[in-house]
This record gives sequence, C-alpha cells and structure tokens, in this order.
Amino acid sequence: RTDTLEVRAHEFAAHVHGRINHRRKYTGEPYIAHPEAVAEIVRSVPHDEVMIAAALLHDTREDCGVTNEEIFRRFGLKVASLVDDLTDVSKPTDGNRAVRKEIDRQHTAKASPRAKTIKLADLINNTESIVAHDPWFARTYLREKARLLDVLREGDATLWQQAYELLRAACGSLGVVLEEELAPLAPLGAREG
Repeated sequence: RTDTLEVRAHEFAAHVHGRINHRRKYTGEPYIAHPEAVAEIVRSVPHDEVMIAAALLHDTREDCGVTNEEIFRRFGLKVASLVDDLTDVSKPTDGNRAVRKEIDRQHTAKASPRAKTIKLADLINNTESIVAHDPWFARTYLREKARLLDVLREGDATLWQQAYELLRAACGSLGVVLEEELAPLAPLGAREG
C-alpha cells in the first residue's frame, strides 16, 4: 500500500520542510534528511508505525509553522500527541538560551516513554552532526544534551546507552569536561567511588 501512515507522514514532512527550502545547517542538504535519519534510528529499536510517523514529523511544528490541529487532522491523535511531546514549548521572549532550554527540558521530562525514544534518536543524529561540523558550538550543545539525557531514561534503553556513550566520546574528542553532568548518568557499575 502506498497510503500507509509512514508514507503519508514522510510526504507531508518533505513537503512542509521543502516549501520553506529548509536545509540542514552544516551540510546544506534538504532538511528531510534529518527526520529520515531519526526515523531510521527509531526503527532500530522496538517501535510501531505511529512512532515512525512522529519521528518524520517531529520538527514540522517548530520549523514549518504546522499546527498541532493539522497534525491531528491528518495523522490522528496518537501521532499528534507524540509530536506535541517532541515540540519545544519555549519562546524567544522566555529568556536567554539556558532559560529556554530548561523550559523545554521540563516539557520533555513529562513526555511519554515513546516520545522519549524518538527524542533520543533526535539527540543522537543531531549530536553526530554538530560534533562533526561545529566543535565550538558543540561545547554548549553537549552540556545541554547531558542535562536532557537525565530526563530521557524512560526512553528505549539501547538508544539511551548509545546517546550516553556518544556524549562521552564527543566530550573526550573535543576535550570538553562534563564530569558534573555525565557522572550522575553513568551506569551504576561504571561509577567510581
């Protein structure tokens, strides 16, 4: 069938990101490559079609001006609910970057485990890109993501571990010291003391 939920979500996401000529920041490739990559990471762990659709749609509200009502109308309540959990709620008027990121982190903390699994996939894909292309900004980004990881524990355990190891490796390669942020996240057996 060509009208599956996943196919419809992919077509819609490609359309709305494409109509604003949305591009990946560092590579200039069409933005849809990012939601596609996030969906593939989600596909690597237990998932369903609703999660894949939400992964494909996860940036459409923030970046393309799509409303939650439109997501609900086109894709149903389950997809709309996940996309809502994945959409940052802070506004530029809420304060500086640190304040906004904390508002968004608190929103994510309340998200469903399924949404947290998608958020982990998003974090993994973005971290790989930012570390590879913008080591200077990565220093700020890695600190933010270590704090975010703390509220994503209810997501898929395999992706959580992958995200944790990726952050640790990125910190090591960039010489970023995040012991204060990463130590509390370490698996119990890995903690010193």
